[in-house]
Amino acid sequence: MYLLYADESGSVGDPTERYFVLAGLSVFEREPHWLEQELEQIAKRFNPEQPQTIELHGSPMRAGKGRWRHYPKQDREQAVMDALDAGICKRHPGQVRLFASVLEKKNFAGQDIAQVAFEQLSSRFDQFLGRLHQKGNTQRGLILFDKSSTEKRIQTLAKEFKTSGHSFGKTRNYAEVPVFIDSQASRLIQLADLVAYSIFRKFEYDDSRFFDLIANCFDSDGGVMHGFYLR
Repeated sequence: MYLLYADESGSVGDPTERYFVLAGLSVFEREPHWLEQELEQIAKRFNPEQPQTIELHGSPMRAGKGRWRHYPKQDREQAVMDALDAGICKRHPGQVRLFASVLEKKNFAGQDIAQVAFEQLSSRFDQFLGRLHQKGNTQRGLILFDKSSTEKRIQTLAKEFKTSGHSFGKTRNYAEVPVFIDSQASRLIQLADLVAYSIFRKFEYDDSRFFDLIANCFDSDGGVMHGFYLR
């Protein structure tokens, strides 16, 4: 089974923000344990005795909010880059692939932004699983989301896509509807947050320091990038 850990960055309802991002990283079911160990070592820099109390979240780390205000900016930003490097760059494409839906909200006036973003993300992950099946490696997929304000909407959409279809047809390779978990309990959800935040910083603020590290890690096949949608 392949797991897609996903999170959002930006707010659907915030009129001061231009972009909304829904993004995630796909790993085979045996990979999360090893990724968590890598990320735990980064968290230990900030609390060696209780690293589990340190959540790796892009926005507060970069801005120095909350408990992060006690640490130098250089250390905070280096931790973000190291998490992206250890968790994604060094493992792509054999162990980790990225997927993202990047929406400029003005292009979707009157539309359900959460629906468009989830449709793009879920269908592209489903297509990845379909390609594996065609190559003789049949796998099911499961999306794990951070708990968020869009939870109920996404659960409903997932059921609709499976039974009634979406713009690209029906999803065919999922084991179950999306699961929502507390980011504090999952390092990989935290890594998904860093991915989404890196993309958001790139397009909302033209700050590509973090994005440049992962720009070549989105799902692709035969020279065609399938895992990144921008509109």
